[in-house]
Amino acid sequence: MEKQELESYVKAGKIAKEIKEFAKEIIKPNMKLINIAEAIDSKINELGGEPAFPVNLSLNEIAAHYTPAPGDETVAEGILKIDLGVCVDGYIADTAFSVDLTGEGKFKDMIELNEKILSNVTEIVKSGVEVREVGDVAQDTLEEWNEDNDSRFVMIKSLSGHSLAQDTIHAGLTISNYRNDNRNELDGAFAIEPFVTTGVGDIYEGNAGGIYVLQSKEPVRDRDAREVLKFVKEEYKTRPFCLRWLEKEGLGRHQAYPLVSGAKLRYILSMLVKQGILHEYPMLIEKSKAPVSQVENTFVVAEGEVLVTSN
Repeated sequence: MEKQELESYVKAGKIAKEIKEFAKEIIKPNMKLINIAEAIDSKINELGGEPAFPVNLSLNEIAAHYTPAPGDETVAEGILKIDLGVCVDGYIADTAFSVDLTGEGKFKDMIELNEKILSNVTEIVKSGVEVREVGDVAQDTLEEWNEDNDSRFVMIKSLSGHSLAQDTIHAGLTISNYRNDNRNELDGAFAIEPFVTTGVGDIYEGNAGGIYVLQSKEPVRDRDAREVLKFVKEEYKTRPFCLRWLEKEGLGRHQAYPLVSGAKLRYILSMLVKQGILHEYPMLIEKSKAPVSQVENTFVVAEGEVLVTSN
């Protein structure tokens, strides 16, 4: 790994760590998700980074892929997963934590177990460690916890960690959180993210969650749509984006894009999704509608050393 690349990963991780602490301080029960998202977006920029993807603010049985749009009235309650990404020169720190917003600490044990799984996995990550070893430790930790506490928590097996690359959040390698036979070694930059639930441990795809990514470079006829796509390619490259970013950038007021209003933006995004030029990620929901927790950190293995950049 080149020195500049490593320095960018480390800087992104430092900012991500600060953002986590900032988010933990500001998030309160019944706070609007849109206000949380906008505060996190602004803080990332203030600290010298860029959002690597729209912050996921997923409530209760929603495991991932929900970000609020302007005007969203949804409020924080139950268990909230905050999954955020920071990039510096395209190099990404991907990290997540869960917050129990119930007065009685209803999800305290689930979050504590989830954090313990990630902590135990972190202890064994080193140069040359294989994906299967991560799965062994994660599953051992969960099973021991259940035995010691007479509980029935399960891992969501279809949600996994992943390798990272410049401007790419999922760069090819899947890092499962359960016993497996994957002998690929962990190297470079990657994220480990166990999800724990009291449900059946599987997910289904729900409604669209407001997170978009460029999927095709097919030409479009609509002039305004072409301008939006041009902006997306220049600003976000291959990274995901969302409506609130486009509105904040002032596409309806920007001199280069004077005709694209907020309402037109929504129409354009919908049209581009239908045409297959953009993909809008569906929300990932626990199959039995049971609550889900998530934790995540980014690791960089370089020259035999391991850095947990976001912790």
